[in-house]
Amino acid sequence: MFMLAMRSIRQRPGRFLATLLSAFLGAAIIMTFNSMHDTAAQSGVDSVSAQTLTTAASVVGGYGTLLVFFAVASTLTVNVRQRAAELELLRCSGATPAQLKRMVVGEAVAVALVGAVLAIGPAMLGGRALLEVFQDSGQVARSVDHSFGAVALLSGVDVTLLAAAGAAFLAVRRATHGHERRGRGRTFFAYAALVTGAAAVCSTFAISATDAALMAAPAYGAILLSVGFALLSPRLLKGVLDRLPLTGASGWLAVRNLRRRADHLAGILMSLILFTAVATATLYMQAVESDAVEASGLTKSVDAKNLETLNFTVVGIIVVFVCVMLVNSLYAATTYRRREFGQQRLAGATPGQVLGTVGTEGLILTVTGLFFGTVAALAGIIPFTVVRTDSVLPHQGLGIWLAVVSVAAAATLGTSLATARRVLRTPAVGAVAVAA
Repeated sequence: MFMLAMRSIRQRPGRFLATLLSAFLGAAIIMTFNSMHDTAAQSGVDSVSAQTLTTAASVVGGYGTLLVFFAVASTLTVNVRQRAAELELLRCSGATPAQLKRMVVGEAVAVALVGAVLAIGPAMLGGRALLEVFQDSGQVARSVDHSFGAVALLSGVDVTLLAAAGAAFLAVRRATHGHERRGRGRTFFAYAALVTGAAAVCSTFAISATDAALMAAPAYGAILLSVGFALLSPRLLKGVLDRLPLTGASGWLAVRNLRRRADHLAGILMSLILFTAVATATLYMQAVESDAVEASGLTKSVDAKNLETLNFTVVGIIVVFVCVMLVNSLYAATTYRRREFGQQRLAGATPGQVLGTVGTEGLILTVTGLFFGTVAALAGIIPFTVVRTDSVLPHQGLGIWLAVVSVAAAATLGTSLATARRVLRTPAVGAVAVAA
């Protein structure tokens, strides 16, 4: 099965480009931040600088690990679903489910290893740039030199390979097992995340307004609520579709397609919800905190500067990863519909009507993800703002939210329409014949 996996990669390398890109970015981010551990461990580094570097590596390294898993899992899930016929043919030829799992996992690990190796050089440059950011803000002494050692290298490679192996195993397991058991497990974890997130948000009111840990409870609460919504994304999407009063051929067909493909689109909707919630909550809470400190006339402590830097860094990482996940997933999912688009055109639909249907689908997905992501974010923002400033809503207005919405809409709608337009360049008869 390992030889079959290598042969599959050599024969059709294009199908693994999305996984390679996700692994490359993930390994680069993990190694960049974990190089701060190597830097802090050098002799002669003062305690304040070491604490700043270690905190950055620990916090962002943890987020990076989760994002690598989600990114690789998203691309591998689409990849495995598109290879359903191939995997079924292998099963009919005598391959067991265990052998198929070993083949897919072997492919994923090989591709992830290449991505991790390619990421070493950019991670070294990124680590130096990150250290300069901390030095320019006064959080790390100028005398500290960057170090890229065993912690950065081993953590980047190990986490990337484990994430790829785990994501591939889960993806192929979904393809070879029934939905009922998976549905029960997902529902349990979803409600557990919602309950835990609600408890974390409510605990905000028990924390003092000047406590350094005030932001932690609502921030983690918002994240857990978004995770709960994300795990329930197929149900949420179907609930939204049942209430949409869309008319016309494009609207009716879009709703029908989305309802039929709700489970397959869960990864895209999950990305939208998580991105909207984490980016909106973090940016608004940081803005409220900065304004509160400025209004008090105090100067920011080193810990406060560390937190601000980490917040903006985490949001930046999430933006990059979510954009990659959305573009990869939407590109693969839309390209896979080549035959469907060809059949619609042979049945009388014009290219404009097909694009209208794709645009309507993308708009529904975007609005649904933004809505539930915003609800999760507000659940954290409002308690934090009430405790910190005695106001209900932040005074920053809608600017931050509109920026988040613009990025999400551009990634979702732009990728869907651009890919569909590219697919429609193939003549309808040719598209049906090739896809078949």
